[in-house]
Amino acid sequence: VQLQASGGGLVQAGGSLRLSCRTSGTSAQFFSINDMAWYRQAPGKQRESVAIITVADRTNYADSVKGRFTVSMDSAKITMYLQMNSLKPEDTGVYYCNTAWRPEPWGQGTQVTVSS
Repeated sequence: VQLQASGGGLVQAGGSLRLSCRTSGTSAQFFSINDMAWYRQAPGKQRESVAIITVADRTNYADSVKGRFTVSMDSAKITMYLQMNSLKPEDTGVYYCNTAWRPEPWGQGTQVTVSS
């Protein structure tokens, strides 16, 4: 399976971005049968989970993004999104999407840079 995150970019502090995640090389039902997560890796730090969405559409967030980030799926469960508002410089990093509990091979991720 290939997981492709997109939508990153350069934004000023306080701004917003929406990331998207799609799969290829696997069943179209992939998002329907796997709890999914958004991860980020800040420069010099380990990759961390920032948002989880379960197959039942329950969500959970890291304390650092709670109230600012929202994870969702489209109605067909083909695309996963991460809406990021009130961005802070510490949100800078490479963002990845993957399964929540047993990650598949990592894709390239998408770079998010928040300037102060």
